[in-house]
Amino acid sequence: MPSQLRVVWDDDFTKYNFGPSHPMAPIRLDLTARLCDALGVFDVEGVRVRGAAPAPDDLLATVHEADYIDAVRAASIDPASADFAYGLGTGDDPAFEGMHEASARVVAGTVDSCRAVWEKESEHAVNFTGGMHHAMPRAASGFCIYNDAGVGIAWLLEHGAERVMYIDVDVHHGDGVERIFWDDPRVLTISIHETGRALFPGSGWPTDLGGPTATGSAVNVALPPGTADADWLRAIHATVMPLARAFRPDVLVTQHGCDTHAEDPLAHFALSVDAQRAAADSLHRLAHEVCAGRWIALGGGGYEVVNVVPRAWTHLTAIAAHAPIKTSASVPQGWRDHVLHVTGRPGPSRMGDLGPGDGPVWWRSWDMGFDPGSAIDRAIMATRQAAFPLNGLDVYFD
Repeated sequence: MPSQLRVVWDDDFTKYNFGPSHPMAPIRLDLTARLCDALGVFDVEGVRVRGAAPAPDDLLATVHEADYIDAVRAASIDPASADFAYGLGTGDDPAFEGMHEASARVVAGTVDSCRAVWEKESEHAVNFTGGMHHAMPRAASGFCIYNDAGVGIAWLLEHGAERVMYIDVDVHHGDGVERIFWDDPRVLTISIHETGRALFPGSGWPTDLGGPTATGSAVNVALPPGTADADWLRAIHATVMPLARAFRPDVLVTQHGCDTHAEDPLAHFALSVDAQRAAADSLHRLAHEVCAGRWIALGGGGYEVVNVVPRAWTHLTAIAAHAPIKTSASVPQGWRDHVLHVTGRPGPSRMGDLGPGDGPVWWRSWDMGFDPGSAIDRAIMATRQAAFPLNGLDVYFD
């Protein structure tokens, strides 16, 4: 009998470590796992927590070029030899000893997750250590060395999946995954992100639609700085849901970078953990609606490592375990004591940011009409006008 959820985790994943001053602090993963454990998520019936060994080179090579893998290996042994031509040794992606193994382990965690779901070992899988969506076939980028989502999707295609849908709700454009499958009609990539006019990587426009044999397979929703809960959820529901119902994927792969939060230091959205939880819940429900529950959920960005990342990804994991946690729930005192000890900060007291109740985060359905005076609605409409007809959908009514 399949398990409910496979969770990728062990302490080895904290070896993905760019150094003490880098925003991608491995403590965010450790605190997430500790919060999951403190709230009993790892003990829910049907949840299995598994580590991973580094992925072999032939698996990495399904997405990454051989000379790039060799360059990562070399920099992993001697960080001073890192080659800028491959994006290594930069401020974003500094080289560190063991970098190849640490990055390849993240890939293996995602591929193992894809295998478990595809082979019906587990209904869902969560790898909150993954979601390295900026890595390119021949270059590191944006804190990402190897593109675990890309390798996982390639594995699914090689093992019989005919249609894979990738949904990226990180505040940054999911450019690496889009690039890998740019001209592959079997993969529909959707990225909901802050406009490239204001944020790295400066890409992801509504008119970026995929290659010549897969036009319409890349979808981008570029939202303005300051986007908050209701508008963000409106954008997701107005684009992702109708496209998923039209595409009918065999499996859903989602990336849940939580750098959309108002407290994140690297971006300009204004979301709450409550809205991030609502999005995870909606994508979970979508997986059950369109692809028999086959769902692989990944982490991604998120640089408020105490107040945001642990709560957002604990909610994600609990939802995938079919044991959702209320936003009014108290954060266990033992976890907060640990946070205070290791960071000098008290940590959040509740699992949500909004009022003490557990009501849903309000958002306005697209069915209520298009408001041309709204910058959010104009952004949504630009995507619908560009991408919907190519996917057999009506711009105004679907």
